[in-house]
Amino acid sequence: MMLSGVPEPAIEYGPQHYICRRAQGPLVLDGRLDKTFWEAAEWTEDFVDIEGDLRPKPAKRTRVKMLWDDAYLYVGAELIEDQIWATLTKRDSVIFYDNDFEIFIDPDGDTHGYYEIEVNALNTVWDLLLVKPYRDGGPPVNGWDITGLETAVYIEGELNNPAADNRMWSLEIAIPWASLRECATESRPPMAGEFWRINFSRVEWQAEQAEGGYRKVIDPQTGKPYPENNWVWSPMGIVNMHYPELWGYVLFAGDEGPDSFAMPEDERIKWELRKLYYRQRNHYAAEGRFETDARRLMEGDKLSIEATVETTRSLFQISALSADGTSLWCIREDGKLWKESMET
Repeated sequence: MMLSGVPEPAIEYGPQHYICRRAQGPLVLDGRLDKTFWEAAEWTEDFVDIEGDLRPKPAKRTRVKMLWDDAYLYVGAELIEDQIWATLTKRDSVIFYDNDFEIFIDPDGDTHGYYEIEVNALNTVWDLLLVKPYRDGGPPVNGWDITGLETAVYIEGELNNPAADNRMWSLEIAIPWASLRECATESRPPMAGEFWRINFSRVEWQAEQAEGGYRKVIDPQTGKPYPENNWVWSPMGIVNMHYPELWGYVLFAGDEGPDSFAMPEDERIKWELRKLYYRQRNHYAAEGRFETDARRLMEGDKLSIEATVETTRSLFQISALSADGTSLWCIREDGKLWKESMET
């Protein structure tokens, strides 16, 4: 694979986190979040622009709740909206051509092997598996489906009717752990006290009333619709959701907690390695070779770890000690990050 440059996100590292509590009973999906099932779940922070503080706050509120049990991860989302519209009805259509809600899940946090689910206000679903992020040459597996996925949409207003008193649409999603095993640690659901990397996105197009419905607003300079807004739970610092290292931390609590989240020091070490990966890829794209000195790669920017760089003509691996000093965290040219034992 010819290595391309990798745009660096303009953001300080500090993903959002959420304590996902145990569900206290079964969920009967109807898209509504004003029922007993969701009372135990806190709301996330309101969504922000995908670029974070670089852009204004979204004009319409979006927020999420999560719960889990032995069989499912449950997601409930509320999207304030005065223009409730959707056009796509075929499963695995490119749903973000409509306004939509999206879920991204990386179970083991290595940025490879993750899931994406998109749903519009017609309750049409696009689910896919990403072998690698697009930046690393990974193709999407569109033919992959989440067996047993359940979704429901509730509309407070009327779909595709500008004359209605449109206020919001909400949705409920039940994702079976059995369909997420492929990319999970030890091919199993999370245990209490563990976290997965998850993020959410809302795609919002500029729309106007037309012929009793809605259509996207066209930019007269391009003849195409204006670019969509991307509103997210955990900001990315770049207009690209496929940077799993920046997704939020969802901590799965048991009946006895934990009730708080503190970012492990190893996560900071992994982020330092990720910054070196960005710089190494960009160095290669510009110079046609890899740099062997980690501090030269950072060009004077602060590096808080001691990193070892190993290279060949077309490959690299950068490693650093884990927080407890017993293992190495490693990252390679295609972005995969893993932990390696130092035991002999």
